[in-house]
Amino acid sequence: MDKKALHRISYGLYIVSSKKGDILNGQIANSVFQVCSEPPIIAVCINKENLTNEFIEESRVFSISILSKSTSLIFIGKFGFRSGREIKKFENLNYKIGKSGAPIPTDYSVAYIDCEVIEKIDIFTHTIFFGKVIDAEIISDEEPMTYAYYHEIKGKVPKSAPTYIKV
Repeated sequence: MDKKALHRISYGLYIVSSKKGDILNGQIANSVFQVCSEPPIIAVCINKENLTNEFIEESRVFSISILSKSTSLIFIGKFGFRSGREIKKFENLNYKIGKSGAPIPTDYSVAYIDCEVIEKIDIFTHTIFFGKVIDAEIISDEEPMTYAYYHEIKGKVPKSAPTYIKV
């Protein structure tokens, strides 16, 4: 089986953020999708070992920042290859607090979606959180980054990503 065929599935690149008390955290994610329109429900798939999973579990809120094609690899690296257990990801970053209380990074974001968790499913190494959209806003008219484009510019994938393939 050629698992690289799975890379042909179309994805975007996002920052999924949440909070635990006053502590903010976020991570890069590519598994974000809308599951129904009325009411609008969004699902995110988060590795159980990631700190963001713990924050969403406890606070029952998350935000999604849709990244632009112009997002730097350094910015992606801060959220995708560094743990919130080691660094404060929102330090020296432009962000706002959403209606849910979750942080919303605004640097490199074309839009955001703010959600309250209504359901979750545990699936092996990941949790799929379903969130009712309570707010959303377009920030810029820039083109969103796709996962395919991210791979074209030589972006790496951490082992905790649902699309990781051991080479």
